[in-house]
Amino acid sequence: MSETPQPPSVQLEQPLRGFRIGVTAHRRAADLIDALERRGAQVQHAPALKIAPVQDDAALLAETAAVIAAAPDIVMVTTAYGMRRWAEAADAAGQGEQLLATLATSAIYVRGPKARGAVRAAGLDDDGISADETTATLTDLVISTGVNGKTVAVQVHGYTDVAALSRLRKAGATVLTVTPYRWINAEDGDKLPQLIESVINKEIDVLTFTSAPAVDAVLSTADALGRGSAFRNALRGDGTEVGGLGAGLGAGLGAVISAVVGPVTAAPLLAAGITPLVPERFRMGALIRLVCEHLEQTGVLRAESCGTVLEVRGQSLRVDGVPVSLPPAPLQLLKALMTGDRAIKSQAELSSTLGLGDAEHSLHMTISRLRAGLPDPSIVETVLKRGYRLR
Repeated sequence: MSETPQPPSVQLEQPLRGFRIGVTAHRRAADLIDALERRGAQVQHAPALKIAPVQDDAALLAETAAVIAAAPDIVMVTTAYGMRRWAEAADAAGQGEQLLATLATSAIYVRGPKARGAVRAAGLDDDGISADETTATLTDLVISTGVNGKTVAVQVHGYTDVAALSRLRKAGATVLTVTPYRWINAEDGDKLPQLIESVINKEIDVLTFTSAPAVDAVLSTADALGRGSAFRNALRGDGTEVGGLGAGLGAGLGAVISAVVGPVTAAPLLAAGITPLVPERFRMGALIRLVCEHLEQTGVLRAESCGTVLEVRGQSLRVDGVPVSLPPAPLQLLKALMTGDRAIKSQAELSSTLGLGDAEHSLHMTISRLRAGLPDPSIVETVLKRGYRLR
């Protein structure tokens, strides 16, 4: 389907026009999707995880009772959402006043400004904040104050940070944990497998993550589908895992960009050899701005062929300003012809770029489909015995 032509004033306000963004978030997904779509992006949403409700979580109430009974010397608050949910669940169970009275006698350390805001909104004060909004740095800070022989209560954020808890125990602390919410697999049909295939086929320009557990869930799902290697290679820009026109499409034209909200979320991607975009400020707004800037700088291709102006923005093509619909394979082929100063590209080079191997017939079919989709088929020129180029 062709996109509707828009006046220049609207185009300028939509830096993501033509780009397709994958969203894996569950909580606040609507806010992120709305912000991306307002900027012109097409969004493919597949929540990797969702937050389990705490209203029916008897374990949380037991953990809260244990904290009240222990009156911990130190409390570590890792997320604003966790702090709010903890207080709300305690209120609903009739434990709210006791919990706040207990926390008021503890030294409270927070992981970042949002966690600090939630603590203060509860009428409490904190004694310190981590330097870079990571649990590891928060743990360093707490240990530096001296925890030997003390009781430390840790509000964990969706999953248990085993390394941080182990460090506290080794430093001599008695550790209690409170889990106001838990991440569980999102049962949402086949949306996540479809998103994984879209990444592999280079039909997504940017894949966004807002939590480390979501990264783990997506990677695990790709592995379970038998597509783990191809998925990781697409995010690295590595075209070695190909299997025909559908798999590895666009390999060699760069990676599908991954973008995360902060370094904690980036960690499992880095461990997999994938380097994501990370904003300087670990906020959703900063993430969106970074994605816009990156795609404007690197995701737009422009070329002129005998007076015809071609512009590719992500997954969309305009010819002399008019939207032209192309399937994914011909569009990736056009991108290849537009790069490298539009030099002649050999059949072997194009086949490798598109992940076709030695499938000469598939390349010829893709060339034919590209020409058929362009207003002027002669824009793609055959150079006898050498390959193809833009006329």
